[in-house]
Amino acid sequence: MILHIDMDAFFAAIEQRDDPFLRNKPIIVAGNSNRSVVSTASYEARQFGIHSAMPVFQAKQRCEHLIIVPGNRQKYAAESKKIMGIIEGFSPMVEQVSIDEAYVDITGCEKLFGPPIAMAHKIKTAIFKELDLTCSIGIAPVKFLAKIASDMDKPNGITLINKDEIEKFIKHLPIARVPGVGKQAMTRMTILQIHTLADIQKYDIGLLTQNFGKMGNRLHELSRGKDSSRVECNYVRKSISSETTLTHDISDLTMAKQILLALAQRVGRDLRKRQMVCRNVSIKLKFSDFTQITRSKKIESWSCSSTVIFNEALCLYKQVVLKQKIRLLGVGVSIFKDKNAPVQMDLLCPPNEKTKKRWESVDRAVDSIMEKFGSDMVIKASLTPSSPQNTEKDKRRKGMQATSMKVIIKGRVQGVFFRAETQKKAKHLNLTGYVRNLRDGSVEAFFQGEKERVQTMVEWCHKGPPASKVLLVIPQNTAWLPGCDNFEIRY
Repeated sequence: MILHIDMDAFFAAIEQRDDPFLRNKPIIVAGNSNRSVVSTASYEARQFGIHSAMPVFQAKQRCEHLIIVPGNRQKYAAESKKIMGIIEGFSPMVEQVSIDEAYVDITGCEKLFGPPIAMAHKIKTAIFKELDLTCSIGIAPVKFLAKIASDMDKPNGITLINKDEIEKFIKHLPIARVPGVGKQAMTRMTILQIHTLADIQKYDIGLLTQNFGKMGNRLHELSRGKDSSRVECNYVRKSISSETTLTHDISDLTMAKQILLALAQRVGRDLRKRQMVCRNVSIKLKFSDFTQITRSKKIESWSCSSTVIFNEALCLYKQVVLKQKIRLLGVGVSIFKDKNAPVQMDLLCPPNEKTKKRWESVDRAVDSIMEKFGSDMVIKASLTPSSPQNTEKDKRRKGMQATSMKVIIKGRVQGVFFRAETQKKAKHLNLTGYVRNLRDGSVEAFFQGEKERVQTMVEWCHKGPPASKVLLVIPQNTAWLPGCDNFEIRY
């Protein structure tokens, strides 16, 4: 038998666990821009019809008292690693397919942990006891049915499909619930009058492949309760990517270069962290009408350099003829191997090979600094340019009595609510800067703007928002932060 373990509202559940203020409240993990999309919605928010991938502005319309929590990918990844460690204590055959879900082949484990249902309960109990998080588990003889089953009794449920129940289950299973069947496929399904998975059995493989391509063969197999895919415990990630929805549509090359550079930095850092090099670089563009394209190319030699990734991504971008403005940009890499694996050397060393190696050394040095002191300690100079907008603000700053100040706040101040209220107050005073948690349990805030308003903000920090308990505030004058035209929450 195979288990499919799916964590319940994973990102939102972690935030509610860590901040008592958020418990039993409708929250989403997302950016706070109206152009952002919902990453995860708590079950309280789902009661208002809010779901993942929904635009934030729509979510706000559905729930006036919705709380938006900025995501913390590092924290979620750390929790995911703990979860997979717990699961591996029950079976060595674990295939992690995303940050919050995994397949487990429990063949031969019954003697240690009992029948499948008992084993599922033990896994759920272990995860909840150690991490205070719930999950839903599907149990079936094949992978695709286990995945469907895990979604049938959410949250915190268990669903079992025995071998002798497969035929009956497939007969009533809506085709839209089969993994891999998307909107385009559903259009063809409607034309062919396919409503359940069992309806696929009425058609031969030839017609299915004609209408659905390679997916036709798989649908033919699934409709008979068969799934040749196995749990792969040595699963190798096939791609790494990063993308961002822009605050406003762009067509300017300079702005696009800045965004591509920032994305290439993230992708390269992830690649180096995994001790891998890549051979393929790709970009993704979504336009103002929501259509999207991807472009990719094979690079000259294996690399993990952010600079190489950026240059290749920029080359691909320049080849695109823009007919509309861009609302989303993404950079990705694929075709991996271990960076220490032996490779056949070129007879003639490529002319830029030495430069590439130097940049890789620089990248690794920067990675080490970021790992020790934080991700915003070292920033590419080209990522903080003085745009015309900022130049105009600098002119206004010179005409007024402006100041900038860093403030360390100690006490019970590390909740999401404290940072959100600090951001709200700073924006109300028309200040720019940031607020972030520090590792010692305190909060660091940076304010810049009109001197009197900065002083008002520092006075507010001594009191803090309701439910917080400020014990000590340490203000210090500091240099003006160029290129900062907003007040943001940092991690």
